[in-house]
Amino acid sequence: MLDVAAPYYEPVGHECELFEYAFHQKLPLLLKGPTGCGKTRFVSHMAARLGLPLQTVACHDDLTASDLTGRFLLQGGETVWTDGPLTRAVRNGGLCYLDEVVEARKDVTVVMHPLTDDRRVLPLDRTGELLEAPDDFMLVASYNPGYQHVLKSLKPSTRQRFIALELGFPPPEQELKILIRESGLPREKATALINLANRLRELKGQDLEEGVSTRLLVYCGRLIQAGMPILQSARAALVEPLSDDEDVRDGLMETISATFGG
Repeated sequence: MLDVAAPYYEPVGHECELFEYAFHQKLPLLLKGPTGCGKTRFVSHMAARLGLPLQTVACHDDLTASDLTGRFLLQGGETVWTDGPLTRAVRNGGLCYLDEVVEARKDVTVVMHPLTDDRRVLPLDRTGELLEAPDDFMLVASYNPGYQHVLKSLKPSTRQRFIALELGFPPPEQELKILIRESGLPREKATALINLANRLRELKGQDLEEGVSTRLLVYCGRLIQAGMPILQSARAALVEPLSDDEDVRDGLMETISATFGG
């Protein structure tokens, strides 16, 4: 077991308890939620809280099963097998976190399946090994339901191998607490930012594909606290990341200017 300080995480409900129950019962966990709501921070917090090493994989279109399990590499003139992050976690124990798993190729899903049922094994065809997951291994995956479409979605047969937890943006008072702690902003300015974010989130599905995330709020707060003017900070952290449409950006800046003046 590792002995490290847990990264700061502000619980919204009973997610920490559910995570611990899932770990002790050897159940895989699927996290659902919008970008920037704290899924990755939550996993890092729980890994430290449980004293476990964490292998994090940012999934993408080109991610293959070999990227997870491992491959033979040339080292000093010899061909040597090198474990991938999933294999390391299964072989040594710990958490393996597949971030935005829906982005990965289909063969990644095939690799997960024997680890997400009562077998809890990882077949390594290239080495002829069949690794049995130890008691302190846990598989966690996440995705953003808002980004799912016909070509990229988790099959029901995959989703039903996990227990699932939906994470969203924290309630205003909790988000305010997070923003003050993470950015150092005084309460008055932080409150104004939270109110602004909630107004902008109402535009999701209309002018914006995604609402303002807690992560972007913290970025904006840090810029303001560092001395950058509020409107410049808001443009860089809250407007430009959300839209490439000039008219939409102008509309967002009008809302921000009306909130903060300038």
